[in-house]
Amino acid sequence: MSFNVNLDTLYRQVIMDHYKNPRNKGVLNDSIVVDMNNPTCGDRIRLTMKIEDEKVTDAKFEGEGCSISMASASMMTQAIKGKDIETALKMSQIFSDMMLGKEYDDSIDLGDIEALQGVAKFPARIKCATLSWKALEKGASAEDNGKS
Repeated sequence: MSFNVNLDTLYRQVIMDHYKNPRNKGVLNDSIVVDMNNPTCGDRIRLTMKIEDEKVTDAKFEGEGCSISMASASMMTQAIKGKDIETALKMSQIFSDMMLGKEYDDSIDLGDIEALQGVAKFPARIKCATLSWKALEKGASAEDNGKS
């Protein structure tokens, strides 16, 4: 039991670190721009990404929202940079499955993102955690359709 308590504490610390010290905060020029919001709680995000040769070469975000939403965006942008778009989208599916409490493919190391798995216990917060990932999916779709 103490292992789980310590793990929960560590996960909370990772989430708060990404919230207080977000990685990749800002806007990229000449990039795919995706604006998303969660009307239920007011979280909003602008994701900007550069995709070249089917690879996410850079990603940044800005917005406002709860610690889970902003930490998730920080973790997501950090995780997808340098990945091919197919892998980034697979990570998004894995994250979605994790948030829904489903069995998920653990063949890709999610790193800090695993700290968010406890959010699955709080259904009202799942949309907070997945907002930036939905923006990634929308941005990848725009790239596929030549709307970058």
